[in-house]
Amino acid sequence: MVVIGLPFLWLVGLFLVPFLIVFKISLSQTAVAMPPYLPTFGDPATWWSALQQLSLDNYAWIASDELYFNAYTLSLAIAAASTVLTLAIAYPLAYGMAKAPPAWRTTLVMLVILPFWTSFLIRVYAWIAILKPEGLFNQMLMTIGLIDQPLVILNTPIAIFIGIVYSYLPFMTLPIYASLERMDHSLTEAAADLGSPPLKTFWTITFPLSLPGVIAGCFLVFIPAAGEFVIPDLLGGSRTLMIGKTVWLEFFTNRDWPVASAVAVVLVALLVVPIAIFQRQQARL
Repeated sequence: MVVIGLPFLWLVGLFLVPFLIVFKISLSQTAVAMPPYLPTFGDPATWWSALQQLSLDNYAWIASDELYFNAYTLSLAIAAASTVLTLAIAYPLAYGMAKAPPAWRTTLVMLVILPFWTSFLIRVYAWIAILKPEGLFNQMLMTIGLIDQPLVILNTPIAIFIGIVYSYLPFMTLPIYASLERMDHSLTEAAADLGSPPLKTFWTITFPLSLPGVIAGCFLVFIPAAGEFVIPDLLGGSRTLMIGKTVWLEFFTNRDWPVASAVAVVLVALLVVPIAIFQRQQARL
């Protein structure tokens, strides 16, 4: 009972309670006060009147403003494309790690997680030095004669994709590697003995058995990428307005905590509800 109860208490204290607080703020109205919204639930005697002041006006505002729709659409599109790109790179990497001699696997896993030993912010700033017009990448291309003028990569969607794929590659690689490493390789050997071509063996045996790792990796990349703020802000420039930056602007620039909270709640719903539906469907299979 204790083993089951402690994780639930952890989730309730660090996810459910903060989410309920944010949801309550999203039903409030902006005010010149501290905190900058009304109503607040200070005196228990005023709780009923405070509850009557809560409304869905902020959600109606989000639905009527095209800026938020565009920010959600762009965020989900970039997250989906980044997830596909990350999968395309991570799967061969994980496959090679799983096929490597057992003595090398621990070293390869350490190399994959090695970037986590450096601050995330420092690694993103390093990409600015690499991708800017006078950066290392352009200097290398000009030195070997592939280009005559520097390429404009920084402050473009390409830079965002590079930053997200690089930053979240381990989250995709490790679950896939875990699935491939646990796979019964006698199945592929039996398929080869029966005359199955390597490509057909991969698509009919290896890939289906690795699907749990692929699905887990896609979730681990897509969910944080959809709400990413640092990478779009530093590598994408001001023209790329993803939903994470929109929330930051509403909180710290506009000081509109209720609208910012409503934006965050909608983002959570867009991410959590499809995942919950998917998990329920999987449980029925």
